[in-house]
Amino acid sequence: MGRFTWGRTAAGVLLVAAVMGASACDGKAEGQKKPAAKPKAPTVAEATKTFQDAVADFDASDGCPKAAGGCWGKMKSVAEPARKLRKAMTADKRTDPAFYSTAYALLDKMEDGMDVGEDAFSNRPAVLGSAHDLCDWLDDHPTQ
Repeated sequence: MGRFTWGRTAAGVLLVAAVMGASACDGKAEGQKKPAAKPKAPTVAEATKTFQDAVADFDASDGCPKAAGGCWGKMKSVAEPARKLRKAMTADKRTDPAFYSTAYALLDKMEDGMDVGEDAFSNRPAVLGSAHDLCDWLDDHPTQ
């Protein structure tokens, strides 16, 4: 009879351990946090505003010096919001991607200018000129 009781006790302990292990796996164990939610991507309208604000900030500054080498930081401050605008346009499921074809071409031209590297003077029109052209396009093609 002693073995039977010991066997039942051992089975009970194993059952409790299995239940506790299963509850720990379902993510509801005490002290366990939910994974952080992925940050929401900005809408095209939000990204447009951020991009156009960056271009306006550039326009309000002293611009770029005539000599090469002094404008790289300003070009980067325009190019970064442009990259976020591209991501927002790509994520926009409500609009036909063909609608953005001109904008994508201008963004590509900006990226090509940035790929030249540090301010080489010759890449300013590709980056900054295309940024202004894109601002005009965005004004003519508003998003919601």
